[in-house]
Amino acid sequence: MAAHVISGRGLTPGEVVALARREAQAVALDPAAVAAMDRAHARVESAARRQAVYGRSTGVGANRDVVSSDPGHGVRLAASHATTGATPYPDDVVRAAVLIRVNQLARGGSGVSSAVAVALVDRLNRGDLPALHRGAALGIGDIGALAELGLALGDALEGPDALALLSSNALTLAECCVAVTDTRALLDVVPVVAALTLTALRGSSEPFDTRVHSARPHRGQSRVAARMRALLDGSPVAAAHVQDSFGLRAFAQVVGPAYEALDELDRATEVDLNAAAESPLVADDAILHNGNWHAMPIALRLDALRLTLYGVATLSAARLTNLMDPELTGLRGFLADGPAGSSGALMLEYVAQDALASLRGDAQPATLGSVSLSHGVENHASFAPQAVEQTMRLQSRLRTVLACELVAACRAVGLADVTPRDLRPAGIASHLADAVTVLPADLADRPLRDDIEAAERLVVEWGEPSRQQVELDEARDDMTGDRRSE
Repeated sequence: MAAHVISGRGLTPGEVVALARREAQAVALDPAAVAAMDRAHARVESAARRQAVYGRSTGVGANRDVVSSDPGHGVRLAASHATTGATPYPDDVVRAAVLIRVNQLARGGSGVSSAVAVALVDRLNRGDLPALHRGAALGIGDIGALAELGLALGDALEGPDALALLSSNALTLAECCVAVTDTRALLDVVPVVAALTLTALRGSSEPFDTRVHSARPHRGQSRVAARMRALLDGSPVAAAHVQDSFGLRAFAQVVGPAYEALDELDRATEVDLNAAAESPLVADDAILHNGNWHAMPIALRLDALRLTLYGVATLSAARLTNLMDPELTGLRGFLADGPAGSSGALMLEYVAQDALASLRGDAQPATLGSVSLSHGVENHASFAPQAVEQTMRLQSRLRTVLACELVAACRAVGLADVTPRDLRPAGIASHLADAVTVLPADLADRPLRDDIEAAERLVVEWGEPSRQQVELDEARDDMTGDRRSE
């Protein structure tokens, strides 16, 4: 396998995750990037002999105007800043963060010696990465963890380069890449679960008609509607009502914004993966102190994504409630199949609502926080690291809510004696076949924990790119047709 060349340009969140999770993939520095780093290093070293350069010839924070000529200044700065909490980042996040930081350094704006980037690449290829820890990151640089990384480099990190290495949100961006990739996989399964619920409730496909979404052409909802058509077209199930509950009728309008928010986060993350966002920035003709390290563009998009995902979760919980209602399913209350008074799948609602209660807290905007540090000199923060942690927790809880809906939908379809063969040629038929295979068939009153766990595993499996690709391509083709007809 050929080495992935790091040039400081063109790196995407998807590539970061693929490289981080495929440890056998070697990386290599573009020679042009090495030359750019060396030129910038020479410029900033020369400038630091003539003027104050933040962190290189001065202290940091409130010590910004305190000039230091101590040759050990940079090492002391790294040592003092390598103060974190005790929780380590996952290995794939550390690998992704080092990859990102090398790519950023390759732009040449930091003034860091190319020897630092070379040492980091060597560590990546040997799988010899230090443990990096959470804590001391507020969306104005992942200072503590990157200081740990700097100390681990030993002599490869020249003292004056220490602050420049720390001037990055690389750990936060690494988790953003993971969040983008894993959220997209999870979001792609939401229409599958909803389509099974629609089948169980004998819902209408009218809300997904191309004419509906041409009349209000939001890109996200058009995409979701196209996906639902790909899953439902050909289904023989006739609509039972003139119009359905909001969980089905407004499905595309609620899920669509989540795709749009995810795309915005993807784009913003990609910008920062390939940015020279250090302060000071070493330009061709000047050393520029600036605020490009501030992660507000990322934090705001993370907050927006979680708010849209909260809507996705509440709509799933609403459909689950509908599945328990005999007036909507034509089945017994709570999808029971035992003696009178059986509770059936009643507890699925409790599990889902418990997850939803926690999810509600995770959806709160992290950017509402405020901070004043270092004698008030550093008086604002984006809280992007907290925002991405909340996003990762929210994914897990959303998966649980969807799993509860999936168990109930498949139970209802089974009680109605609808089989995968009955649904052909609709795309949802193969998904029902998967579910019938892995979900327990016993409908007696019993603990449903195994069912929920099996459904969560199925949600993960359905989110795998190889499984989704054909359906997604069909949905995109369908959506393209919609836009052409507008």
